Order: sequence, then C-alpha cells, then structure tokens
Amino acid sequence: MSNTHLDRATILTEALPYIQRYNGKIVVVNCGGVAMNQELRDAVATDITLLRLVGVKVVLVHGIGPEVRQALKDAGKELPVVDGFPQVNESAIDLVQETLCGKVNKTLVATLNKLGAKAIGLCGIDGGFLTAKSAGGDHPCTGELVQVDGGLLEDFLSKGYTPVVATIAQGAEDPTQVYSVSANHTAAKLAVALKAEKLIHLVAAEQLLHAPESPDAPIPVLPLSQVPALIRNGTIPADMAGKVNFSVEAVRSGVKSATLLDGSVPHAILLELLSDEGIGTMLTH
Repeated sequence: MSNTHLDRATILTEALPYIQRYNGKIVVVNCGGVAMNQELRDAVATDITLLRLVGVKVVLVHGIGPEVRQALKDAGKELPVVDGFPQVNESAIDLVQETLCGKVNKTLVATLNKLGAKAIGLCGIDGGFLTAKSAGGDHPCTGELVQVDGGLLEDFLSKGYTPVVATIAQGAEDPTQVYSVSANHTAAKLAVALKAEKLIHLVAAEQLLHAPESPDAPIPVLPLSQVPALIRNGTIPADMAGKVNFSVEAVRSGVKSATLLDGSVPHAILLELLSDEGIGTMLTH
C-alpha cells in the first residue's frame, strides 16, 4: 500500500472515535456575520452534510452578514455597530428581515439540499420559537432575547432535517413586531435549549484569540475561569467579549464546550470535530 493510501486510511481511522462521540448528539454552528464566498459556503455545507450522514445533528445559525449590509447600503440605509453587534432601526428592519430570512437563508438551505442535507429554513417567527423585546436605545428594532424554545427544532432534528435559523425574533408582547437579534446570543441559547454537545462560532481570522506570548497561534483551550481576566487585559477584545461571554454562559448551562473557529479555513468544522488537533479556541470547564 502506498504512503498516500496509508495517509488516507489514517485520516479516516482518526475520525472514528470522534464520529462515535458525536453520533446522535447535537452541534450548533453559528456562522454569524462571517463573510463567506461560494467556496467557503460550499465547504461549510459539505461539512454539515457529512456530519449529518454520520449521525450528528446540526443546527446552523446565521445573522447579519455581508449580503444584508450590502442591501442596506444599496438602499441608502445605515447599520451602526455597537460592541460588535449591528443596530437596526425601524426604517431598516423590513429590509433586514427580507434579506436575512429570504435571500441569505434560502441560499444556505439550497446549498445544503443540493448536497443531500435535507435542510429547512426557519426564523424565530416560525412557531414563535424566538421571542425578544427591544434592547432600548436609539435603535428600537434591535432585540434582546426573552425566550428560546427548542421544541420546534428538536422535532425537525428528530425527523432528519437540518434547521437553518435566521436570527429574526417575534415580539414577546406584540407578535406582529419583529426584532433583529444577536446570532451569537441565539446560537448560545439554542445550544442550551437543545442540550447540545458543542457550540461552534465561525469567526474572521483576526478575531481568533491569541495569547500575547504566542501571537501566531490561537489559544487552543481556554478555561472559563480565565475569561474575565483576559477581557480586562484586552487579550479578548471588546468586540469579541459578547461572543465569548455568551459561550461561557452556554457551557456553564450544560453545553459541553464552545469553540471559536477561523471561518476562512475550508472544512474548519470537520477539522475541529473529527480530528485529533482542533484549529480554534475551545472554551471549557
């Protein structure tokens, strides 16, 4: 047998214990607003499809990304960002909802379905599984999650579907009111509600967490107890603190681990879940 064949066999056998570990378990993947070209979108869809075929149940969450920003820019509308989270006002919410729940969501669903992942597109208005209230301030359509109900997604997962969730929620007091909610918070809350084995955030390469003494490589494992100090000293920058804190909350609420992955690396999800060496920063107890 050639070395090439041995290398391939080694890769496959290396994946076996991880497939066994995650078989039947739920993994929530948050692609947030990370920019993905067609190649990266296809790679994410391929990873999710492969995981589904080996018995891993995957929920994909997506928020305001380049397509939504471009649609707002083309319409002459602003999208301010505070602490890394886009702020949506009343003049922008309709276009955000239309682009996020329509174009972006359905493109992801179609890409997954093309590969056989049996995807279904949802937003929090469907079945009212995400409810929110206004976060206040000058942008009243920016929402703060009030309740997350995992029952609808559990039902779809049990029937072999791969839910793709756009982060639009209905009003807690007025169901006709809609809010844009944080993909980071939504993914973390869904991971808890679904009793997920793992939460994965795909982030831009420059958002990976690096220790000052090792700036060329991400921190491989980050104990939850170290997070507050790293936020205070700036190792975790302000625009990442929310994502990390939501992840800490999820792990403390029962999710086994949460990982920040470089979304620009093709097949990063498979490399993280099914190989001996992960490529991101894992937050764990």
